[in-house]
Amino acid sequence: MKNSLLKDAMILTAITLVAGLALGLVYEITKAPIAKAEADAQAKAYQTVFADAVSFEELDGFDAAEATKLVQDAGYTEDDIVGVVAAEDGSSQALGYVITVTSHAGYGGDITFSVGITNDGNINGYSITSISETAGLGMKATESKFSGQFVNIPVDTYTVTKTGKSADNEIDAISGATITSRAMTGGVNAAVCYFESLTGGAAHE
Repeated sequence: MKNSLLKDAMILTAITLVAGLALGLVYEITKAPIAKAEADAQAKAYQTVFADAVSFEELDGFDAAEATKLVQDAGYTEDDIVGVVAAEDGSSQALGYVITVTSHAGYGGDITFSVGITNDGNINGYSITSISETAGLGMKATESKFSGQFVNIPVDTYTVTKTGKSADNEIDAISGATITSRAMTGGVNAAVCYFESLTGGAAHE
């Protein structure tokens, strides 16, 4: 009996070791392709929100924790600023910024998206890189009917309405997906807040 238990324990240990090694091997094989796919998706998001840009340069000294604290102290407690790049033309002149936000307020979980904001404070739009909202409802945040409401409207703070858009700063909620609408709007507001910290808040003057 004792020998049988010992044998079983050895077999289980061997299986665990083999499984661990196999998982480690799979991770190493897939790590680089996954990282490349993520980088390609982010680059595509940058280009989507700044089609005129030739290059995108990391902002010197950017600290995600400090950026997140800044916007959360301003009231955007459900949003993290996870990245920012300067969008540049062919002469290396800055056209504006692309600010990447993760909203924790989505109905189906975190939503990560990049917002393009020109030097004069106009939003070019946003491009979502990660979303798990409900198909046919919250996923409509990826469609231009909703996202287009933010484009080329230089306002400081957007608000969600369920009764129809009647002002530039109002965003008409997606029917049946108010939570998603508020998550996206809050994330855009957080991006604008951080943009104004970069420009000294003078973009709309």
